[in-house]
Amino acid sequence: MYYGVVVKDAYPFMFRFVHFGLAYSLFVGLTAGAIAQTAVQAFEPGSSAGAKRAVDLAKAGRCREALPLLRKNLRVTDKDLRRGVGFAGVRCAMLADQPDTATDFLRFLNHEFPHDPDVLYLSVHTYSDLSTRASAELASSAPTSIPALELNAEAQEVQGKWDEAEKQYRLVLKQNPNLPGIHYRLGRILVSKPDFSPAAADQARQEFEKELQVDPSNAGAEYVLGQLARQKEQWDEAIQHFSRAAKLDAGFGDAFLGWGGSLVSVKKFSEAIPPLEIAVKLQPGNPAAHYTLAIAYSRSGRKQDGDKEFAIQKQLTQKGAAGEDAIPPQPTPN
Repeated sequence: MYYGVVVKDAYPFMFRFVHFGLAYSLFVGLTAGAIAQTAVQAFEPGSSAGAKRAVDLAKAGRCREALPLLRKNLRVTDKDLRRGVGFAGVRCAMLADQPDTATDFLRFLNHEFPHDPDVLYLSVHTYSDLSTRASAELASSAPTSIPALELNAEAQEVQGKWDEAEKQYRLVLKQNPNLPGIHYRLGRILVSKPDFSPAAADQARQEFEKELQVDPSNAGAEYVLGQLARQKEQWDEAIQHFSRAAKLDAGFGDAFLGWGGSLVSVKKFSEAIPPLEIAVKLQPGNPAAHYTLAIAYSRSGRKQDGDKEFAIQKQLTQKGAAGEDAIPPQPTPN
């Protein structure tokens, strides 16, 4: 059903990953420029003997003694030793509950050893641990605060515990009825439940409309409203919502596809071409986008262009290149 698409593609607008997901998003956010300017300058050159001594202290569990020496000797000439000092620094800093120092060592390692699988693995798990510690502190220090309730709701949502997540979001609204994103998340939960029904669709629509009253710039809410309208073949309404979503987020490929596909459904083929061309550029591996654009081209008298898009769609389908975000092709209008 369409709401599977909604859940995946609309999540980036409001969703913040927790625990492992947050750790990974923090890790990939490190830019090379920031690493070079902050991490490398934080350490001084050192000797091989000093570096080996620091690593030995770390291995012996004497981390508070080792950390100052590890920092001083991280710029040792020997590459393997430099790498070992970095790993020891991260682990000791975490054991000593010095998260800032741990991230300094991580930045250094990622700068010195880019794309190293062991460094990447260490980074993911370190940031995951930091995320877990922060969430535990939030839960213990302010368990009824809005951030704590949101974090708990997001965790329930990730696990597919829709009712529990909904309950937490309702508690957030009691504290702040106009907090951006919450009505959107409630609507998202409703369309994600396996027992999605027409009654649930109406309730979800109300939540998305409330979200747009609070935050008119929420492209995800506009997109889902477009999907709901398209399910009822309310094409004019669907076109309005999809076009608004696309204008709010120029990189929202599914919004452009929904916009163009709805125009094709009402036989406005020429008008459908511009948004569908953008959809194809944003989602070159989506056969549905090529298929729908092929229809628009062919029905607008551009047979050669249409044949080209049909050929691409056929090739992608045969290769099994359709991703989870691709939607089934719409029937060719008569």
